[in-house]
Amino acid sequence: MTPSARLTAAIEVLADIEGRRRPAPDALKDWGLAHRFAGSKDRAAIASLVYDALRRKASSAHVMGEATPRAVLLGSLALARGLDAAAIAALCTGERFAPEQLSKAEQKRLKALKLDDAPAHIAGDFPEWLAGDLEAAFGEGLVAEMQALSQRAPIDIRVNTLKTERARIVPELAHLHPEITPHAPTGLRFSAGEDGRGPTLQVTPEFLKGQFEIQDEGSQIVAALAGAAPGLQVVDLCAGGGGKTLELAALMDNSGQIYATDADARRLAPIHDRLARAGARNVQVRTPKGRGDEPLADLAGRIDLVLVDAPCTGIGTWRRNPDTKWRVRPGALDERMKEQDLVLARAAALVKPGGRICYITCSVIPRENDERVAAFLDANAGFASVDPREILALAPDTLSERDDLVSPRGFGIQLSPLRTGTDGFYCAILQRKG
Repeated sequence: MTPSARLTAAIEVLADIEGRRRPAPDALKDWGLAHRFAGSKDRAAIASLVYDALRRKASSAHVMGEATPRAVLLGSLALARGLDAAAIAALCTGERFAPEQLSKAEQKRLKALKLDDAPAHIAGDFPEWLAGDLEAAFGEGLVAEMQALSQRAPIDIRVNTLKTERARIVPELAHLHPEITPHAPTGLRFSAGEDGRGPTLQVTPEFLKGQFEIQDEGSQIVAALAGAAPGLQVVDLCAGGGGKTLELAALMDNSGQIYATDADARRLAPIHDRLARAGARNVQVRTPKGRGDEPLADLAGRIDLVLVDAPCTGIGTWRRNPDTKWRVRPGALDERMKEQDLVLARAAALVKPGGRICYITCSVIPRENDERVAAFLDANAGFASVDPREILALAPDTLSERDDLVSPRGFGIQLSPLRTGTDGFYCAILQRKG
């Protein structure tokens, strides 16, 4: 496919996403099935165009004066990819499978690219109904923070210290051009190419041998802040596919015991193969047998550390999942908050005197973060929050004295693409008085 034909395809996919209000991966998959002539590079390039357009959907519509799929795509070529009006016009010739030629109005708008008068939710590319929540999180830095959250994300991996060391794996992956992560001590970073594609890491011998896992640097950092150490009794209460469980096993050097579970048994399905590949031997998976079953009942009051990677809106991962920011609704936020309160109450029953809960979300808004911690403390007099500066003491040296990472109400720490170059993660520690 020509670059112009890829633009036409991306416009078709964007129209499908908008018309049927469906996730971008589903629309892209259906387009690929209906156009089997398109090779893997074509599909990847089309996906990259679609995701860039979704990242900059509001600002692109603003500069183009309309919110049609074509307008959003054209605007994103200028805002996200830096193409000037002439370069975009060269792709829009109307010939064969190329988009129609630019109108005079489109050319004029692409040359002007006016965002100076745009309100925060337009300049920052986020749903207007979240403006109050995001301003509470970032104050005057709101637009800059949200613009950073609208950029492409790199691909990060965590080297599995149960099997190797970062210094050993770097030469083995040298052909993929890894970079040392700015903060995480066992992380490596890979940049995507101009087409948005990164290296296919899952097929490398090192991945198949369990020497690394794909994991954002922010996720690596907050899991380490939990303070897991060899010999402890630990619960990963929302383990899902096991990403943080694997990191806990490495941090504990396969010593002590980790109990991994999840309220949704289906989400646990991948964890068994991942544990085996990583060589994690101190993990016991507790799968619920049905709705309402508590597979950890025998552990009540016995656990040193409960990791709560809580269900949330995922706002902090919008760089990777830009379509979700336009599909999240107030009702979904309300539901996540209820789930967060429930899972914290469940964690409290497991912790022994002196034990801790590490509460983590991949969100940046206080209602899912500080306010949930405050509500928990109001309902649980036997717990106290740990000073976030004590939490930061466990962070890598590059972050350990970063007071600007303390969350708005002072209960935890907040990572973000602008502040730390990571996804948006929140972490707070709650300790049972003993």
